Amino acid sequence: MKKQLLSVMLVVLLIACSPSGSQQDAKSVDQGAAAMKEQVHYTYILVHGATGGGWDWKTVDDLLTSKGHEVYRPTLTGLGEKWHLSSPDIDLTTHINDIANVIRFEDLHDVVLVGHSYGGMVNTGVMNLMPERIKHAIFLDAAVPDDGMSAEDLWGDVSSKGEVRDGIIYFSWLDDDAAFPRDVPQSLKTYTQPVSFNNPSALKLPATLIAYVPPGTTTEERSADPSWQHAAARNWTIRTLDSDHNAQRSHPAELVALLEESVRDRNGSSHDE
Repeated sequence: MKKQLLSVMLVVLLIACSPSGSQQDAKSVDQGAAAMKEQVHYTYILVHGATGGGWDWKTVDDLLTSKGHEVYRPTLTGLGEKWHLSSPDIDLTTHINDIANVIRFEDLHDVVLVGHSYGGMVNTGVMNLMPERIKHAIFLDAAVPDDGMSAEDLWGDVSSKGEVRDGIIYFSWLDDDAAFPRDVPQSLKTYTQPVSFNNPSALKLPATLIAYVPPGTTTEERSADPSWQHAAARNWTIRTLDSDHNAQRSHPAELVALLEESVRDRNGSSHDE
C-alpha cells in the first residue's frame, strides 16, 4: 500500500515539474489515483483451531499480504511455538485474552476477525469483549456457540475424541512422531468453559459462517450442524466451500478469495457458493 502511494505521488511530482506536462499525463495520474481508491485493504487476525498454531496459517498469511492486507496470526497459549507453556490451568478466557491483547497492544481497529474450528469459540469471546474494534467476524467451519455454551456443549464429550490425561486433551489426530511444526495436546478447560455472547453491540456485528463441505457430504447435511443453525438464526451470511476441515492447507487460494469477499457481507444476506 505504501509503495503504491509513493508511486502515484512520484508521478504527480514528475508531471508538476515537467514543462511539457500534457492532458494525457494528467489523465493517467487521475486514473492511477482512482485505481488506488478502489483497492480496499483490511486488517485480518487469523485465529487457529484446536491443537494448532499460527504456523498453520502461513500460506494464507502470505496470500493475503501479497494482496496488500495486514495480517496477524497469533498462536494461542500452550499451543504451537508456545507449547512449552502448556498447562491444565489454561482455559477459554486465556485464549480470548490472547487475541484481545493483540488488538490492544497493536492498537488495531476495524479488524476482520477470522476463527477456524475451535477458534470460533475464541472469536465469540473477543466479539463480546471488544465489539468496537471489530469490522467483521468470519467463522471458518467453526464453532458458533450461543451465550453460555462451551465447545463441549456444541461438539459433545471431549473424551470420545481422544484421551484426557491430567487435564490435557490428547486428540486422536495427534502424531507424536510427526516433524515440527505439528498439532499438540490442549488443555481440557478450553473445551469445557462456557463463553459469553450477550453484549448488544456484539450481537449486531456483521458476521459470516463459511461452512466446509467435504467430499461425500451434501450442503443439506452440513446445514444440520448446530453452529450452522445458530448462524442462520442470527441472520448471518452463510457461505460454503468444497473442502476438508483444513482448507488453510488444502485450498488456501480459494479460502483467501472467500475471506476477501466475505468482508462485504451484511447480516441478512445470502450466498450460494
